[in-house]
This record gives sequence, C-alpha cells and structure tokens, in this order.
Amino acid sequence: MTETGKANDLLAQLPAGKGLPPVHLWNPAFCGDIDMRIARDGTWYYLGTPIGRKPMVRLFSSIIRRDGDDYFLVTPVEKVGIRVDDAPFVVVSLDVQGSGPSQVLRFTSNVDDQVDAGQLNPLRVETDPSTQEPSPYVLMRSNLEALINRNVFYQLVELAVPHTVDGQRWLGVWSQGEFYPLGRDA
Repeated sequence: MTETGKANDLLAQLPAGKGLPPVHLWNPAFCGDIDMRIARDGTWYYLGTPIGRKPMVRLFSSIIRRDGDDYFLVTPVEKVGIRVDDAPFVVVSLDVQGSGPSQVLRFTSNVDDQVDAGQLNPLRVETDPSTQEPSPYVLMRSNLEALINRNVFYQLVELAVPHTVDGQRWLGVWSQGEFYPLGRDA
C-alpha cells in the first residue's frame, strides 16, 4: 500500500463524534512508520510537503499518542509511527484571567486545543546547557506537550514575579495556585 493510501485508510477508521478519540484505550498492531513529521515550529509534513489544510492537521493531531519516546497515529485497528522534532504541539496564544496566585493562564495550541496551566497541565522550562536558551512547555494531553512559542514566552516573562521555592529565589508565574519557575531571580 502507498503512503497516501495508508494515510487515507487511517482517516477512514476514525469514529465520528465530538471530543478527542480515546487513543489511550486502543492497542492495535503496529503497521510501520509513515513519512510524516511534525517540525519544531508545529508544521506537519507528509512525504516532505507541508500539510497546508488546518482541518487535516487537526484531524491527525486528534489521534496522536506518545509511547515512551516514540510518537504514533493510532486508530482502533492501526498504529503507525511518525517523527516529532520537539513537541507535537505549539502554544500560539495566551489568555490571562485574574492576578496573583489565583491567576489562570489559558494556553491555545496550533491545533486549537486549550488548557489552563495547573496541576493537570503543568508548565516546565528546559534550558539548553550550551546556549542557555530556554524551551518552555505545557502539558496539553496525557503525556503530550506543547512547546510555548517565543512571543507567548515573552508574555509569561512580563507576568513573572519573584517567589522562593525550596530556599531559592525564582522568577515565575502563577496559575490556579501553582507557581511555575521560569528562571532564577538575579
């Protein structure tokens, strides 16, 4: 079967209805890898060509699952491997409600998923040891994260306040009563 045939077959197997499919409950046989990649900027590629139709990207994003360090598109009867350069989603906007520890940070991804940072959807920042460049993430679904794009990260930095965590001073943000360090307070 061709790569295009595999992708079309995969889409035809999706159940109709609202909400995300229960990919965590599906355990089909692995059918091999397909030439699909999600770039660090959130662009989806199929056979080396960007997928330009947002509804198609949204559909594929609804059946993505991470097992260990590997990513798959999963239906009730097929599981195919794909490549993800960094994270499968990218945060493209931030909405701030309230202020202080009760403030709520709502993130919207490139596939229109929304989450409020908090215990179920924590924020984290990885720092590249050689460049010291931060890579901020928020948990979007189960074990699937979104890389927070630069302009949204700058918005977070503008909201940052000092707070002591385990005896160390940090600059960070509050959401739903949780404090998320963004960097050390100088």
